[in-house]
Amino acid sequence: MKITSWQMLEINKPLQKTETEARDLKAGEVLLKVAGCGVCHTDLGFYYDGVPMRSSLPITLGHEISGVVEKIGTGAENWDKKAVIVPAVMPCGKCDVCKRGLGNICSFQKMPGNDIQGGFASHIIVPAAQLCEVAVDADGNPKSETGITLAEMSVIADALTTPYQAIKEAGVSADDTAIFIGVGGVGGYGAQIAKALGACVIAIDVDQEKLDALSPYVDAVFNSQQMPFKELRKAISAFVKDNKKRRTEWKIFETSGTAGGQKTAFGLLTYGATLAIVGFTMNTVDIRISNLMAFHAKAFGNWGCIPEYYPPTAQLVLSGKVNIKPFVKTFPLSEINEVFKLVHSKKIKERPILIPD
Repeated sequence: MKITSWQMLEINKPLQKTETEARDLKAGEVLLKVAGCGVCHTDLGFYYDGVPMRSSLPITLGHEISGVVEKIGTGAENWDKKAVIVPAVMPCGKCDVCKRGLGNICSFQKMPGNDIQGGFASHIIVPAAQLCEVAVDADGNPKSETGITLAEMSVIADALTTPYQAIKEAGVSADDTAIFIGVGGVGGYGAQIAKALGACVIAIDVDQEKLDALSPYVDAVFNSQQMPFKELRKAISAFVKDNKKRRTEWKIFETSGTAGGQKTAFGLLTYGATLAIVGFTMNTVDIRISNLMAFHAKAFGNWGCIPEYYPPTAQLVLSGKVNIKPFVKTFPLSEINEVFKLVHSKKIKERPILIPD
């Protein structure tokens, strides 16, 4: 059979529609019919900014993928015809770090749209071992009262699972104040996840429309463009105090992927704070790293999400505790070049999901 895909042939040049013959499946692989593939900040980084990739061009981008298994390789019989979410980062599951629960740093991991061909296509071939099954009804719709579609669930593959892992590693609990800097796709969902876990959640952004959209789901929002940093920090401290929350041990998540956001996040460090760097930028930031020592704080980075966290993240969505629908918008895959331009120029607030025509 033929796979239709939109490939990047050159940096910052229009993606080209191509048709290729699907290769034979290897043991443990499946051929997935794509239901939807989300457009991520990382895709734009590869396409517009030349962020280094692990594969040479041409390549099909896209790593937020959901779909239905159409064909199976030897050893993948249990996945036949199942609806699934494809993890954005698939560790091998067999090496030393994987056996120690550190699949994020697996040297043999596979990321669609980076290590292997991605999901802006009609079909994709992926390893089956790390897939996340989605229970569906007789019509192929996810079993949920929220009305979520399988295509919409594609964003779980990165925009939700990535912050979920960061939140888990930060140890967020109902006693905590969780602060998210940058509440687009990843940060907005991260804020909802932290709220679902009982935390007091504060959202910070420079885009008032994003803050207004997220406001019903969090405890407070602040526009960092409308006040000097010292006033922002003072306002957050006052809010925390007024709500009788701890003034120490804040859990701070930098999810904007900007130098300005990283500087703001680092500046919000307080005693015993935890800083998670979840967004990515090629830019550098001038900070006094000794503040970590002075505040007895800690900082860590977060790359992707181990497959074990996918089922509980999906359950948050299916149960309605995390709401996807107001924050996504679907487009035909054939409009991919126009969609990339819209996202890059910040003319669309929702996270686009491309659906094969």
